[in-house]
Amino acid sequence: MKTLRRTITLLLLLSLALKASATYLLIPMDDSQKNHLKAYGVAYWALEREVEVTWLLNYRGGTFMMKHADRLERECRLRGVSCEAIADGQSSAILSQIADPSVNMDAVKLQKAPKIAVYSPKSKLPWDDAVTLVMSYAEIPYDVVYDEELISGVLPTYDWLHLHHEDFTGQYGKFWANYRNQQWYIEDVRNQEAMAHKLGYAKVSELKLAVAKKIRDFVAGGGFLFAMCSAPDSYDVALASENVDICDVMFDGDPMHPNAQAQLDYSKCFAFKDFRISTNPSEYEISSIDIDQRSRMKVVNEKNDFFTLFEFSAKWDWVPTMLTQNHTRIIHGFMGQTTAFRKQYVKSGAVILAENKELGEVRYLHGDYGKGTWTFLGGHDPEDYSHFVGDPPTDLSLYPNSPGYRLILNNILFPAAKKEKHKT
Repeated sequence: MKTLRRTITLLLLLSLALKASATYLLIPMDDSQKNHLKAYGVAYWALEREVEVTWLLNYRGGTFMMKHADRLERECRLRGVSCEAIADGQSSAILSQIADPSVNMDAVKLQKAPKIAVYSPKSKLPWDDAVTLVMSYAEIPYDVVYDEELISGVLPTYDWLHLHHEDFTGQYGKFWANYRNQQWYIEDVRNQEAMAHKLGYAKVSELKLAVAKKIRDFVAGGGFLFAMCSAPDSYDVALASENVDICDVMFDGDPMHPNAQAQLDYSKCFAFKDFRISTNPSEYEISSIDIDQRSRMKVVNEKNDFFTLFEFSAKWDWVPTMLTQNHTRIIHGFMGQTTAFRKQYVKSGAVILAENKELGEVRYLHGDYGKGTWTFLGGHDPEDYSHFVGDPPTDLSLYPNSPGYRLILNNILFPAAKKEKHKT
């Protein structure tokens, strides 16, 4: 019995000694991590407290490293996030390994928690937003802003803006055919029209265009834009149609311009070119940018729908490398009003981050505009394959290691690098 007590005492002393010598904390992001999504929340929490975080690109799935502090380790334990206390020598060895020119890894310093805004109506609509779901789950704070705030000029006070299930063309998501008699649709139209009139616009489409231009100026001035679902293509379509009416009578009270297609200006778009707008008010599509769902469903289903993240040079293409950090390169597909982008309509200057080559689908895009950047991801909810209107929100506690949701969180931390690589 005495021998057992001595052994336990020695183990405890050894554990305390190792902890006392620990100078860095690793948050691994490979398959050893118990909760990848909350790990991003811990990194953000550290940045909020002015703790510098080093993002080890391509090292164990994009591991985070920071100076060890009891409060950081305690926060990891409280959130169920795996972490490892390491000595200074181990940290130096990791950084030396990463610096080796022969390995595709690098280290980027994250220095300031970005201030986050989500563009979303204040009224409740019958769908959820994957980005707000995952930020709430990861405990990352954000503000909800909408048309009135954007028109008033609030965007420059933020670093990062998210758009999700939006329609910047003023066609109410093309829900008219199936949902025009539903109370939620009737109320949404009423609210949108009231806001347009309040802010001095004759039509909702005119208000949405003004909002789109505010967002464009935000990005041009150095902001970070992340958009999913219907937001990416409706946003670019709105910019391209700035000088022509593409809304039919049931959307804005008068018919669309008879030659609207020919008057689109693709030079104003962030990501897309040469697309055709949908002129059928009963078609649940805004443009030809989105892959045709009926044709797609003849080839793929929930079991065999996947897309692949491209691998970039961490030392040279550090931005796309940050945006694709994951513990797997193969991501399970998921649908949305805009599921994927047809490759033929993607501008040559855009960086394709992920695609399904067999189907010719681009799933994940990134690019620069002015001093800022934009990132577009197809699909609505990474863990709800065919999220329908009225479906309940996804319970992320069931998917703490979701690779698809990790793509969203990569974008949230991206602005913390301040668009500048910091050598270690």
